[in-house]
Amino acid sequence: MNRNGIVVASGEGPVWSMEPGRKSVLKLQNRDTEQSVMMFEETAPIGTVTPVHVHRGSDEVAYVLSGEITFKIGDQITIGGPGTSAFMPRDVPHAWKSTGAETGRVLFLYMPGRAGGLFEELAGHSGVSPTFDDGEFIRIAERHGWEIVGPPPF
Repeated sequence: MNRNGIVVASGEGPVWSMEPGRKSVLKLQNRDTEQSVMMFEETAPIGTVTPVHVHRGSDEVAYVLSGEITFKIGDQITIGGPGTSAFMPRDVPHAWKSTGAETGRVLFLYMPGRAGGLFEELAGHSGVSPTFDDGEFIRIAERHGWEIVGPPPF
């Protein structure tokens, strides 16, 4: 852990370019926080969607910076714009989709940071797509406590 703290400026941090226009910029990594928290900012073009998944051993928080995001957490579906926070407890199935009229930007945090290790491992690799059909993505995700439990619900 960095005992002096850490500051990552706007526009800085390793990047995972997932699909055209979609990227995650890593802000706090596990190695910097003794795995207590991992944080990244995701840019999600309209229509970006995740499969239903769970995180084993990590809670997740999402904070919408811009755009509109539809969250499915358990059986609840909620739509939120800028300033909306969502808490997705570990082991609870969830998914989200960028549903607004503009590209979404979302700050994601994992506590502890284990689940965020997926993004750390894939930063700098644009050949792995975060999709339900990508076997390599699923294998990497499982190493970091993710389990894909269903297709995108939206």
